[in-house]
Amino acid sequence: MAKLAAPDTLYAQSGDLSIAYQVFGHGSRDLVYVPGIISHVELAWEDPFVAAFLRRLGDAFRVIVFDKRGQGMSDRIEGVSSLEERIDDLRAVMEAASSARATIFGASEGGPLSILFAASYPEKVERLVLCGAMARFVGSEDYPHRPKIEAYIDDFVAAWGKGALAPLMEPDRGYEPGYPEVLARFERMSATPSSIRKYLLANERIDVRPILSDVRLPTLIIHRRKDRAVARDNGRYLADNIPRAIYLELPGRSHLPWLGDAEMIVEATVRFAEAVAPEHASKDFDQRRLATALFTDIAQSTAQLAAMGDQRWREVLDRHDRVVDDLVNNFRGNIIKNTGDGILALFDGPARAIRCAEQLIAELDAIGLAVRAGLHIGEIVQRDDDVTGLAINIAARVMDQAEAGEVLLTRTLMDLTGGSGIGFIPAGTHELKGIPGSFDLFRPADTD
Repeated sequence: MAKLAAPDTLYAQSGDLSIAYQVFGHGSRDLVYVPGIISHVELAWEDPFVAAFLRRLGDAFRVIVFDKRGQGMSDRIEGVSSLEERIDDLRAVMEAASSARATIFGASEGGPLSILFAASYPEKVERLVLCGAMARFVGSEDYPHRPKIEAYIDDFVAAWGKGALAPLMEPDRGYEPGYPEVLARFERMSATPSSIRKYLLANERIDVRPILSDVRLPTLIIHRRKDRAVARDNGRYLADNIPRAIYLELPGRSHLPWLGDAEMIVEATVRFAEAVAPEHASKDFDQRRLATALFTDIAQSTAQLAAMGDQRWREVLDRHDRVVDDLVNNFRGNIIKNTGDGILALFDGPARAIRCAEQLIAELDAIGLAVRAGLHIGEIVQRDDDVTGLAINIAARVMDQAEAGEVLLTRTLMDLTGGSGIGFIPAGTHELKGIPGSFDLFRPADTD
């Protein structure tokens, strides 16, 4: 097969980093391809199988491809990127490519990123396609569909750059001569062995199971029956837990969508994108989305009011409001309401919300105010200038469990912070007033 000419590589600015991306194709709809553990937007076009797969997508879509931060042609970084930062990169690429709304195609470990993006920004996602994806990156007692990381990480990293992926990606008819060496070069050009180790360890905390029910967009889940890298039970789990998802199981064993019968994957994606969207898919984009809720209040505010008097207390609250307004804005949050002695704020990133809560408590303590905070992530419903939803109630009840000067958060939130550098200390299992079940709560603790 002859090599096909590559489109120009462009750069989107995501914070201080430059994220490499390309745009090609002549379809009327946009599709953003979110890569798995390896990516290199320019090297991809030197591989005739990848190039053919991308060109087929380009026949039906205006396709946007990119390299995640730390990989391929994008900026290298210290440490690893968090799921939240990878979402920032996806947003930045869509904005740079002038894509207001697109089908998001999440391959392999790009799946959890795509799921979180679709739940957080449903107005930007027309449809969601998950190919060879998983809900949790590593296995656990309650998620037996993936191996535990300690079972493979040392051998995998030792083979990185020499064809670590080759045994897992082989198609039914075997590789063409020399293709394992192509994969080995892809590994080397994507990342170094040490960065892959850090990347895998950061991914250990990725777990989007609690938010699958918040994905209300048309979703197609494609999985090959004998996938060696990510077993088909992962795809079936996603289909069972994403509302109204369509599950398509294809023959074959290669994990890479461009090997084996790649045309079947392209055809399924195109047909899904062209189908008439069900009624539920067009409703409530502006009203329902995933967000991290932060509740705070001033400990013993009534006693402080009595001790200070009205005038002095108003001055203290004014200083409180200025500190809070600045911090929430700096962490890209949005204050929904001031509760008199605290706030409710929403954030589009879980780690940003936690960092904001920690800094808020520290800065308010410096002016003599002891504050407590509670956080949870879940679906919220916008109602004019207010918000509702169980996630709001949970965040408020989590705050009720906190002591003065303490930040508490749920396991759901913790599981979406992999790679953020935030560690966590268990704070016990609690029953939250008026909310069924019990909740494992945690305190943040920096590990950087």
